[in-house]
Amino acid sequence: MSMRRKLVAANWKMNGSRAENARWLHGFRDALPACETVVCPPFVYLSQVVEGLAGTAAEAGAQNLSDRTAGAWTGEVTAEMLVDAGAKWVIVGHSERRAAYGEGDDLVGAKAARAFAGGLRPIVCVGETLAQREAGRTQEVVAAQLDAVLAHCAPAQLVGGAIAYEPVWAIGTGRTATPEQAQEVHAAIRARLAERDAGAAEATRLLYGGSVKPGNAAELFRQSDIDGGLIGGASLVAADFLAICAAAI
Repeated sequence: MSMRRKLVAANWKMNGSRAENARWLHGFRDALPACETVVCPPFVYLSQVVEGLAGTAAEAGAQNLSDRTAGAWTGEVTAEMLVDAGAKWVIVGHSERRAAYGEGDDLVGAKAARAFAGGLRPIVCVGETLAQREAGRTQEVVAAQLDAVLAHCAPAQLVGGAIAYEPVWAIGTGRTATPEQAQEVHAAIRARLAERDAGAAEATRLLYGGSVKPGNAAELFRQSDIDGGLIGGASLVAADFLAICAAAI
């Protein structure tokens, strides 16, 4: 049985308001989960979430960061600023960033390295599109994305963060990879890491992201190489997110 502690992260994406967030945080605090949890709101609500989680074991994270240090980069946010605001984690290379904003594999690797350098724990996202899966290229695509991260970060560093496998075709679509499909890719990711550092591979947490819901979370989390989840839509309702967290215990 794995000694890796389950981790469940909420990715609110571009959603929320001060009033909605306050209600969510109230509901969350009333039934704090036993697994390790991270809540990633939009930048402007980070301080509210940090304050709302104060005194709990849950931690706040950001959804993105710059690959650069402070300077003339209008609209960007550094790792150090996020730490200063109270964040402990950051999502790096989410498929929406890759697809809609042109973040390539090398930039994702650079952002992961900047997160570590600035004192943040990155949740680095990898995953294939439907066309890539149907062409039988899933493992090739995911390996290339992982290798780009390993070009910037040592495997031992990744133990301090997490890798999230999120099949692009299963994000917000209601389609979910079967537990067996997800496990197959998670096992391949761990094997790829083990080629560089077997100890780090065994200790690194691999999360599944892709339409995880209270109804399918337990079966996914039972897989030997799935160490938790990166939860999008279902994280917007505190009760649903808590139910997913309960499945991770």
